[in-house]
Amino acid sequence: MDGLRLTGIRRSFGELVALDGVGLEVPPGRIAGFVGRNGAGKTTTMRIVCGLLEPDAGDVRWAGAPADAEMRRRIGYMPEERGLYPKMRVGDQLEYLGALHGLTRAEARAAARAWLDRLGIADREDARAEELSQGNQQRVQLATTLVHRPALLILDEPFAGLDPIVTDVLADVLREEAARGAAVLFSSHQLDVVERLCDVVVVIDRGRVVADGAVPDLRAGGPRHVRVRVAGADPTWVDALGDVRVVEREGDAVSLVLDDHADPQAILDAARAAGRVTEYVEQHPSLTELFRELVG
Repeated sequence: MDGLRLTGIRRSFGELVALDGVGLEVPPGRIAGFVGRNGAGKTTTMRIVCGLLEPDAGDVRWAGAPADAEMRRRIGYMPEERGLYPKMRVGDQLEYLGALHGLTRAEARAAARAWLDRLGIADREDARAEELSQGNQQRVQLATTLVHRPALLILDEPFAGLDPIVTDVLADVLREEAARGAAVLFSSHQLDVVERLCDVVVVIDRGRVVADGAVPDLRAGGPRHVRVRVAGADPTWVDALGDVRVVEREGDAVSLVLDDHADPQAILDAARAAGRVTEYVEQHPSLTELFRELVG
C-alpha cells in the first residue's frame, strides 16, 4: 500500500519561491530523512503535508488518495517550535491532545501513561511542562506526537539540542514506530543520525529535491574518495595529479575527491613514486560529505 506521496509541490511567498516542484515518497514502515540547509524548504513542505499551509500547485496523497482532514487526523506532527502548554501538567496535556485526536478519555489516559513510561518520564506525569529540562520536554513533545498512534509521523528537527542519551531514546522510538507500520519523515541537520537511522534520504536545496534514495545507493553514486598516506613525502606530490581535488591535508596524509575520469591506480603509482605508502583507502563519501557536494 502507498504511504505518503508528494508530487510537484510548489509554494511561493510573494517573490520568494520556497518550493519548486517538490516530490517525495515515504512508504509505510520506512524512515525518511529530510535534509537541507536552513531555508531550503523542509519546514514549508512539512506544513503543507499537515495542512497548515496550502500549496500553490501539486498534490499530497496518502495511501493513493488525496490528503483530507480525516487523513490528517492520523498524522503525528512535531513542529520545530515546540508546542507544550507550560503551565499544564504533563499527564493532563497528553490526555487532552489524545482526546482531540478522537480517543476516549480512558484511552487517552492509558496511552499517555504508556508513552511516559516508555520514554522514561513516568515520574513526571504530574509536573508542569515548564518545570522539565529541555531533554524531558522533548520526550513529552514526542509523546504528544505519538499518543494517538499515528499512521504518519512528521517531525521537524526532533533531535536538535539533545544529549546522546535522549537522542538514542528518540531514535529507538522512531524505529519501533516504523516497525509497527508507520511512515516516518523527519528533518535534521545531524547527518550522522540521519545516516544511521534512515532507510531513505531526501536532499532539498533552494526548494528543489536534488537527491533521494537509500543511503548506500546515494553514497555509492557519489564522488569517489581516496585517502593516501605517504611517509615523509613532500606533500606537493599530489599537486601534479589530474582529475582530483584535495579536500583535506593532515600531516603526511591527503584526502582526495576523484573526478569521473580519475584513475585510482595512477594515484597509487604516483604515491609510490613519492615515498613509502603506509595507507591507501578508496571509499564512498559519508552522507555529510555527499551533502556538501550536493549543496555546497
